[in-house]
Amino acid sequence: MHDTVIRGARIVDGSGEAAFTGDIAIDGGRFVQTGGKAGPGRREIDADGLLAAPGFVDVHTHYDGQATWDPWLSPSGWHGVTTTVFGNCGVGFAPAAPDRREWLIGLMEGVEDIPGTALSEGIRWSWETFPEYLDALEAMPHALDIGTQVPHGAVRAYAMGERGAANEDPTGDDIAAMAGIVEEGLRAGALGFSSSRTMLHRSIDGEPVPGTFAGHEELMGIGRACGRAGHGVFEIATDFGIGGMDGRFRDDVVWMRDLSRETGLPVSFILAQSDRSPGDWRRILDWTEAAVAEGARLRMQVSARPAGMLMGFESSMHPFMGHPAYMEIAHLPLAERVARLSRPERRQRLLAEESTRQGRFDSYVFNHFAGMFPLGDPPASAPPPARSIARRAGGGAPRGPLG
Repeated sequence: MHDTVIRGARIVDGSGEAAFTGDIAIDGGRFVQTGGKAGPGRREIDADGLLAAPGFVDVHTHYDGQATWDPWLSPSGWHGVTTTVFGNCGVGFAPAAPDRREWLIGLMEGVEDIPGTALSEGIRWSWETFPEYLDALEAMPHALDIGTQVPHGAVRAYAMGERGAANEDPTGDDIAAMAGIVEEGLRAGALGFSSSRTMLHRSIDGEPVPGTFAGHEELMGIGRACGRAGHGVFEIATDFGIGGMDGRFRDDVVWMRDLSRETGLPVSFILAQSDRSPGDWRRILDWTEAAVAEGARLRMQVSARPAGMLMGFESSMHPFMGHPAYMEIAHLPLAERVARLSRPERRQRLLAEESTRQGRFDSYVFNHFAGMFPLGDPPASAPPPARSIARRAGGGAPRGPLG
């Protein structure tokens, strides 16, 4: 008799072959049969009409804080994820000097829109160094397997204090200190190191995250530390493909190539396609293929679906946030705000005003009405262009202004 039998599931076994219907038998925590008709089990699960598949590994999450209080890592566990990796985008909560804790929370809130109030109330700080953070995670029960990376922002602030947080250039001693912190973290069990070079990532105060402008010597110094640790991935959040080509993109591919060739590390970076410059990704791919041909281990992370965000009057971002006509009433309860926004004179002011938020990210997001859609019920993950705000407003073109 088997320990557990899952009956009649539609099985996707991860091999790439077509799905098939059958039973799954488990003994001693291991799969002993996948498909066909299994014998009886001490525990049987009727999976008729349900899908059975290996657990998903989500390599890009931001559970750095939540993992210290939530064993389920909701909602990932609800959707078939069995392994999560956090410490991405150069933001996280270790190392953390006691006087930098709230600053780290503001950094995460700004970059990932995770409410700072939830992080402040949920995190029980019992660590300062990165190895101590890993110990704190290990002391927590978890329903999912977890792994984390050493984040550049936290490392810079810990090693350099306010100078690091403010993106000032490091001294040789600063680079050595950062390299030591990263090497210590990897030897303690971190999966790698992460940094951000995209101008889209900003703290709650609107400042670029630490490391955005890191120079060649700083990056190579940290990369060599990863190499000394003997393992790990060097991950970069980039603007690649998002905002028009410039010399920095080519330079970034060059230093990533050099770092990977010298250290043997795989270097992972984000590649996207944007409406503004839809062909840029091809040039970046060409540069990357050339680097790989020269011995570099460069790996691109490409999303399986378009990236997006939820915006609304109760969220931290929406197109009216830079308009005085809105900010005058932003403090009011939602119902009263909506009532005042419905008045013709306020609508006219909103349409006539120039937004005070003219940054690259704000201009791109707030003016891209052809890519903005009502959420709907149920929500549509890939709505047709005809449902866009631009079309609803009478715009005939499939693409609206991008700023």
